[in-house]
Parts: sequence; C-alpha cells; structure tokens
Amino acid sequence: MPAGSHTFTPFGNLLSPVGKKPASGCQDGRKLEEPGGEPAKHAIASIYPEDPALPIGSNLTATCQVRPDLGVPASSLYWTLNGRRLPSSSYSVLSPTVLSVTLARLSASRQRSGDNLVCHNPVGVVLAGSCLYVGMPPEKPVNLTCWSKNTKDLTCRWAPGAQGESFIRTKYMLKYKLRWYGKERECEDYSRKDPYACFITKDLALFTPYEIWVEASNQLGSASSDVITLYILDVVTTDPPSGVTVNRVGELEDQLSVRWEPPPALKDFLFQAKYQIRYRLEESHHWKVMEDVGNQTSCRLAGLRSGTVYFVQVRCNPVGIYGSRKAGIWSEWSHPTAASTPLSERLTSGSCNSKSSADSNSTLRRELKQFFGWVRKHAYGCNSMSMKMYDQWRVLMQKSHKARNQVLQGDKS
Repeated sequence: MPAGSHTFTPFGNLLSPVGKKPASGCQDGRKLEEPGGEPAKHAIASIYPEDPALPIGSNLTATCQVRPDLGVPASSLYWTLNGRRLPSSSYSVLSPTVLSVTLARLSASRQRSGDNLVCHNPVGVVLAGSCLYVGMPPEKPVNLTCWSKNTKDLTCRWAPGAQGESFIRTKYMLKYKLRWYGKERECEDYSRKDPYACFITKDLALFTPYEIWVEASNQLGSASSDVITLYILDVVTTDPPSGVTVNRVGELEDQLSVRWEPPPALKDFLFQAKYQIRYRLEESHHWKVMEDVGNQTSCRLAGLRSGTVYFVQVRCNPVGIYGSRKAGIWSEWSHPTAASTPLSERLTSGSCNSKSSADSNSTLRRELKQFFGWVRKHAYGCNSMSMKMYDQWRVLMQKSHKARNQVLQGDKS
C-alpha cells in the first residue's frame, strides 16, 4: 500500500474506518488488517492518481472508484481536501462506481508532507485518501560555505535557491571528494537544528583539496550547486580568545587596558594569530572595532569617556596554520567583559571663576585634540612605545590641571 493512502473494510452492514480520520497533513499509510491480524485482500475504494506531484498552478482531475459489491453509488460520495468539503459543482459521475473531482489552478501545498485528498461515503466515513504534493522543482542551492573548527571537522552550510523552499519536501545531499583521486561521498551527519548544514568528521585530509557541492531533489526535479574547491587548512576557525580582562590604567580617565590568552585549542599548532577588539558604551548597542591589533595579546583603548562603563570583546583569526598562505576565518567574539574608566576630576571639582575654568578646559581640550591626532596617526594599533609616551604626557597634563585648580582656589580664598 503506498504511503499516504487510506483503506477501510466492511464489518456487518457498516463501513468502519481503520485508524483515525486523516488530519490536515498527509499521514503515513496503514495497511488494512482483518480481525486475525492478516492484511485484507481487497481495498473497498481507490483514488487515482495516487500521491500525485504537480507544479503550482496545475489542474488535477482525480477519481474515486468504489468496489462494485459494496452497493455504494458514486453519486452519493463526496470529496474533501485537508478536511474541507469540496463543492459538488467540481464533481462528475463517470460510472455507477466512479466519482471524479476537478481542482483548478492548484496552490502550493500547505505543508511539505502534502495535502490530504479524501473520498467519503454518504455518512462521512473515509473510503480512500491520497497525498497531493503541489510545489516547485528545487532551484540551484547557493551560498555554499565551509569551515573547520580547530582542524577537527568540516562544517558546510548552504541556502536554497532564489525562490526559497519548493513547498514540498526537498532532500538536500552534501557531497564531496578529494580533488585528484578521491571517490564521491555523501555527508552523513546532517544538522538537526539547521536543514541546510552538515558536518564531515571522519578521515579528514588536511593537505589535499576537497571538491564540495550540494544536490537538491524532490518529486518535481533536481538541481546541483556550484562546486567549491578548498583546503581545510585555509578555512580554519577556532574558539574565541580566553581569559579576557579589562582594567583601568592607573588614574588615566580615558583609557582601559585589555589582555587575553590565545585560543587553547590551537596552543600546539604552528600558526600566527591576529586579533580584533571591539568595545561599546554600556548604554549603547553600537560597537567600535579596532581592526589592526596584530598578533599581540594585550592592547590599550584610548580616547574613552571618563567615569563610563565599557563592554569589551576579542576575537581571533588563525593565520598560516602549517604554512597555509591564506588567513583563516574569524572566531566568534569572546563573552563581553566590563570595566569603567575613572571619574574625571574636572567633573568633580568646582570653581567659582567660571571664565577661568572655561578657559582652562578649552586649552586642555585643544591640547588633547592635538595629541589624539598624533596618536591616531602614529600609535593606532596599540604600539607599546607610543602608549608609554602617551601615559607620560597624560600624567603631566593631569598634574598641570591640578596645579591650575589649586591656584584658582587659592586666589578665591
């Protein structure tokens, strides 16, 4: 009995259904059993065509044929689609035992398991049912990308074609082979959470290129993606850096120091990592990214707001693993780490001479602007020598500002 069909048998003078009445989606078909558990020899009705697959917009004429010895006239039967009774104007009595229904300009199936087209006797008992699949042939899968986590596996992901899903169940197969001598294989470990992802975890070849592609198929056709060629060593990603800490830099109100450890999973690999830092204000969702940190495991953030909480994250790109000439793939960002800059004395110390205070602040802002312009030009990317010079300059400026405040307060007294 084909999957999706439903049959029933007479007991006494009634037609009794085996199992439950079909729901809105197609169910697995059940074979009829006699009271002793043996399959029934004859179905009481049949639908033709059985489980048809049609393109969207098609017309379909289906027939329901009842066994002649049951004495059920075709004119007394009716049809439902997903539990909804179809209008009698779409019926035609073709013979005393055959009733047809015509469906025009079919819409896409409501669910990928197919729609239930069911034939009933006059009192509503289901005589036979069939799955109706209406959709599109699959389009060429696109955006096939692969990456390797610490060279231990190869994960590939893709997307369906430009029109999206085909409305009926479509099977995707990720296939691959070694470029020069390997035989074609199919990925076996498909993701349970993502229908467009698969994991290759066995017999990985690190120094031989792979050819990888995706094949999509359903009842209406098939399509294949472009073939991509890659070395696993060129698509390595890793865990985020560990042990990220963010601390104040003495009493410098506009700086924070960030330190981290390399990814532990790549500790014994021959590679040179590069890192990125991003940070944001506590009340903001906008991240500012520091691109060129290089392969250092510490960095200084400058030009920050005083007395403000910042969230900081770091990520890693493994470059040149085992001599690969390509950069790897950026890891995920580390968990956010928070720290606050010291509160500026300019914000906490008062002055009755507003004009002198304003002039002092204006001079300080001008000097800071000049210095930050130099820092951005010469010291961006956490150059340690430049940052030491900057620290000395900032301490000198803060002492100078303190001295000015003391003079102003002395004049007042």
